Amino acid sequence: MGVVVPYKKDPGTKKEQVARMFDNISRRYDFLNHFLSLGIDTTWRRKAIRLLESKHPRLILDVATGTGDFAIAALRLKPERVFGVDISEGMLEVGRRKLRERKLDGLIDLRAGDSEKLPFDDNFFDAVIVAFGVRNFENLAEGLREMLRVTKPGGTVVILEFSKPSKFPMKQLYNLYFTAILPWIGRWISRDASAYRYLPESVQAFPDGDDLLNVLSRTGYKNPQCNPLTFGISSLYWGSK
Repeated sequence: MGVVVPYKKDPGTKKEQVARMFDNISRRYDFLNHFLSLGIDTTWRRKAIRLLESKHPRLILDVATGTGDFAIAALRLKPERVFGVDISEGMLEVGRRKLRERKLDGLIDLRAGDSEKLPFDDNFFDAVIVAFGVRNFENLAEGLREMLRVTKPGGTVVILEFSKPSKFPMKQLYNLYFTAILPWIGRWISRDASAYRYLPESVQAFPDGDDLLNVLSRTGYKNPQCNPLTFGISSLYWGSK
């Protein structure tokens, strides 16, 4: 399968299309995210954050932060500061408003930024996290290397991403939901027909499990590990620098 993009007839790069897609759905993104996952995404984020509890990270970077949900979840670790970067100004605008309403804007700094050219110095963060974002990278290996570059030696990178269940009957139920039900609901609520068709297509094309662990190893991550969640609907990956 070639490069999966949201708008197949658009000549723009994947990065440009993904940014525009998230701009288009930003106002309804939080509702759809929780609704379509039946709220399980919140549990997944909590499990991801627990991986860092023993590390006591002071500075955390949330890549592809979107509206900031993962950055907010990271405050459970009581860091000095959390930074979030995203290529969608629409998503960042929603996130900044959310932070102001919750009086968290003094703890979390949301910035426009490219995952493949992160605007931070080498060895800057104690931990780097990303939820449902690496699948949207235009160049996966380059984005993974950038996350490792800004991580301090001994620091940890945690990745939460959709994966593909392999066992009956979850595999069949998952495929039905992801290919038929989810795109219809997403299109109806978001008014973007392409966005929630892109989601299952991008998940199907993305390396998961051992395949992603191999990519992490090749890009310099030490001792990469994987933990499937909820019958393999999503997976947690982590590795160190």
